Amino acid sequence: MIDSPATSSSPSATTNASSPAPVLPSHLLSLDPRTEALAQLFTFEPADVYHAKTADYLSSHRLADFRRCPQHYHWKQTGQAGDEDRPAFILGRAAHTLILEGRERFLAEYAIGGPMNERTGQPYGATTKAFGQWAAAQGKPVLTAEQAHLAEQMAAGVTRHPLAMQLLFQGLAEGVIRTDYHGVACQIRADFFSFLPGAGIVDLKTADDLTWFEADSRRYGYPHQLAFYRSVLAAAAVLDPRAIPIHLVAVEKQEPFRCGVWKVGEDVLASAQKDNEEAIKRLRQCRISGTWPTGYESVRSLDWI
Repeated sequence: MIDSPATSSSPSATTNASSPAPVLPSHLLSLDPRTEALAQLFTFEPADVYHAKTADYLSSHRLADFRRCPQHYHWKQTGQAGDEDRPAFILGRAAHTLILEGRERFLAEYAIGGPMNERTGQPYGATTKAFGQWAAAQGKPVLTAEQAHLAEQMAAGVTRHPLAMQLLFQGLAEGVIRTDYHGVACQIRADFFSFLPGAGIVDLKTADDLTWFEADSRRYGYPHQLAFYRSVLAAAAVLDPRAIPIHLVAVEKQEPFRCGVWKVGEDVLASAQKDNEEAIKRLRQCRISGTWPTGYESVRSLDWI
C-alpha cells in the first residue's frame, strides 16, 4: 500500500526476474499456517518478463481472449494480432504501482512531466513532436504531469477508505504463480495477496463511476479473472479453491475518487470457475486439432427486437 508498511516490510515485485519465493520478515512470521504457506509460493519478476511468457503459459487475459474468440486468441499467440494499449491503460498501471507498491517504486518505474516550451513557459503537449522525442529518450513509460496527479488522487481515494487500507496494509504485491491447471501450463500475477486474516487475493480496479461497478465487473469478466487467479493458486498449493477468499478494491478515475470494497461471492466464483475449466478443455482440443473457430460458424437466429 502507498507509503505504508505493506510497501516497506513485505516482499513485492521490486526484485529481479529470478527472485525466489519470499522470505517473510520476522515480525510477520506469526501468520496463520495457511496464509504463510500460500505466501511462500509466490515469486516476483518485472511485468514485461511476466507478459513475455504468455507464449508458454496461459494467463487470465489470454483465457478471456479464448472464451471470446478462439481464432483471435490464436492470432495473438502467433503474433498475427497485438494487444491494444491506450492512455487509460498506462494510467491504470501507474495507479496500481503507486497504490500497491509505493511511491519509491512509482517514481522508479515512470518518467513524469515532459520538456518545457521556452517560448510559452508551458510544457509541450503530449501529442507534440518535442514531447514524443523526450518520451522516447526516457527508457521507461512516461506520464504527463496531469496523469501523475490523477494517479495521486486515486491513491488518496484508496487511503481514505478504512476497509481498503486494512486489506492492503500488509501483503505481497504483484506476486507470480506458475503451475499446471487442468492439463495446461498457467500463470497469474496477482495484484495483492493480503496477510489480513480472511482477505486472500485482493484485486485493484480503476473505474469511471462506482455506481455501475457491479455491472462493469460482469461486462469486463472480473469474476472469471479472479476465479482463474484463485484456481491457479489453489492448484499450486494443492488446496480447495474455496479456501481462498477474493476481494475487489475499486477506485474512481475522476472526482470525487470514491473507493469501494467488494467480497466476491462463492456462487459467482464457482460459476466463473466452471466456465474457465470448460474453456480450457476447448483450448486443449483446439491445440490438438489445429482448428481455431470464431464462434460464428453456424447460422444464428435474429427473431426479437
